[in-house]
Amino acid sequence: MVATKHAPPMAPPKPTWDPRRPEPPFPWLRPTIRIRLTLLYGGMFLIAGILLLSIIYLLAAQALNTGSDPLFKIAGGTDIKVTSENCPAVNSNQTLGEFNAAISNCIDYQRRHALDDLLSRSLLALLGLAVIAFAFGYAMAGRVLSPLGRITRTARAVAGSDLSRRIELDGPDDELKELADTFDDMLERLQRAFTAQQRFVGNASHELRTPLAINRTLLEVHLSDPGAPVELQQLGKTLLATNERSEQLVEGLLLLARSDNQIVERKPVDLAEVASQAIDQVRGEAEAKGVEIRGEQSAAVVQGNGVLLERIALNLVQNAVRYNVPEHGWVEVTTEIQHGQAVFVVSNTGPVVPAYELDNIFEPFRRLRTERTGSDKGVGLGLSIARSVARAHGGHIVAEPREGGGLVMRVTLPV
Repeated sequence: MVATKHAPPMAPPKPTWDPRRPEPPFPWLRPTIRIRLTLLYGGMFLIAGILLLSIIYLLAAQALNTGSDPLFKIAGGTDIKVTSENCPAVNSNQTLGEFNAAISNCIDYQRRHALDDLLSRSLLALLGLAVIAFAFGYAMAGRVLSPLGRITRTARAVAGSDLSRRIELDGPDDELKELADTFDDMLERLQRAFTAQQRFVGNASHELRTPLAINRTLLEVHLSDPGAPVELQQLGKTLLATNERSEQLVEGLLLLARSDNQIVERKPVDLAEVASQAIDQVRGEAEAKGVEIRGEQSAAVVQGNGVLLERIALNLVQNAVRYNVPEHGWVEVTTEIQHGQAVFVVSNTGPVVPAYELDNIFEPFRRLRTERTGSDKGVGLGLSIARSVARAHGGHIVAEPREGGGLVMRVTLPV
């Protein structure tokens, strides 16, 4: 178990939405509000058109009286000659009954043909108007939802740490303008808060580093005196170590505060080069502890801040060396590209770590089976800084227990 007097509260989870996420390959297939409104407008028009067409058809059929008695019939007469191109069944060589029946059938046929022609032409007209209605509905939905697009673009810019952006929506005083104004007010308050935080970090950096640097200089001057008593030299070395640890704590806290935000300025950084530099810095400590550093570093270029990425590599490799077995330990450092993402993995031998303790090691000042203070292996901020830097680059870091003891730390970053 982690021995702590007062466990710090768990940090809230970071949002997983990435504002730099690319658009999907087929944006038309997304069930966006604009598409749904277009389907709603077009569907309502189509239903209304079908109802209107049905009513017109029924009224036309009723007016034409299809299937009713003929409008006229021949009652009698002599020497009647009738010809018709539309009704070839009607001719002069028929009896009076046959002639009237042919006339009635011809009229019924003409009525049905007129209704069928009316229905087909109306359906074609309705289809054309439906296409126009869907296109018009799509255009109108886009015009109505354009303020939401501005809000979304501003939110993405703000998520990239550009708090100076504002929506400044013009137009009628409706719900969308109220939403945009509320969002602008929130951004104004956030900008003031972040500005105050940056000012505080800058002031704290100066106010905390200066006295620690002065103390280190005074202690080093007194320790350089060859005539100083042994007890005084021993006390000076203890105070110097304590002062150095305080400097590390201050640097870690300031770096942790700066790395919690998104990275604005990004440059190509090769994780293989970053890992090699971290290994070179830790190699002397590893040789002193008898820990072998191995592994293959393949090219894995990402867009980010080189200094912060070096901090991730250095913290992970240092922890792997310091929290290792007393004899015949090893640390394996690898970098590669997997599934379109850059992966940086640090594995090491060491004590067996229960799976339920893995989440705690990423919290500030938390260590495995050690107190919050008094450890000579660090200040307890290394993994917290690594997690913050990974999140600021749009990636994540996970820890897995290694079979036989030790950990496997895996950092995944977008390329």
